Amino acid sequence: RRAALATRLLRERGARAVQVLHPRIDTAHWDLVVAPEHDGLAGPNVITLCGSLNPVDDAWLARARAAFPAFARLPSPRTLVLLGGPTPAVRFDRGAFEVMASKLEHWLAMGGGSLLVLGSRRTPPKLAALARSYWADTPGQRWFGPEDGANPYEGALAWAERIVVSPDSVNMVSEACATAAPVYVAEPGRATGRVRRYLDALLARGRIQPQSKLPHDAPAEPLRETPRIAAIVRERLFAGG
Repeated sequence: RRAALATRLLRERGARAVQVLHPRIDTAHWDLVVAPEHDGLAGPNVITLCGSLNPVDDAWLARARAAFPAFARLPSPRTLVLLGGPTPAVRFDRGAFEVMASKLEHWLAMGGGSLLVLGSRRTPPKLAALARSYWADTPGQRWFGPEDGANPYEGALAWAERIVVSPDSVNMVSEACATAAPVYVAEPGRATGRVRRYLDALLARGRIQPQSKLPHDAPAEPLRETPRIAAIVRERLFAGG
């Protein structure tokens, strides 16, 4: 979105321009605008997608598995937990973490396995510390910043057999859904506004499930919007040569 002014000015000088994300002004300033469905943007030059653009595909996942071979030796099932934090639209606080963690504890008690718990820039230090203490003796890895070494995010996505995501990040949920793993969202009802609309759309499609007392793992069809959007952009921009 920060590039909107530059691409608008370039188009005025003859360039073809595609704006990614809602520019917050008239979309007629660009040849095409690519925006998430949950933004509610419409127009003759608007292309919408479910979630966010990301690079996750079979080749990306294969490279990630090759780069993080040690994850293959973790006890199965390997559960990846993507932990965000509170936002104006989502109240993901200590109470929300405790609910998510208690369900994960039940999963581990019933089925064993390992946990890969990864934080984000929004994860409060108190939640990170709590996560470390909760699963100090559980096989797997915890990562909340450079102090924990190299970010294993790509490898964790690639090796995960199921993924649990906090309900605050469209990007994290989108990238989880681009894998073939079942995706569980912790209390999606905590989300409001645009994020809630996105999660509701995924629930309706059956691509995510609310995290419950027990997992209901089933084969999942990866949701990969990037190649679909790229094909539409090529057709719309370059039709007829």
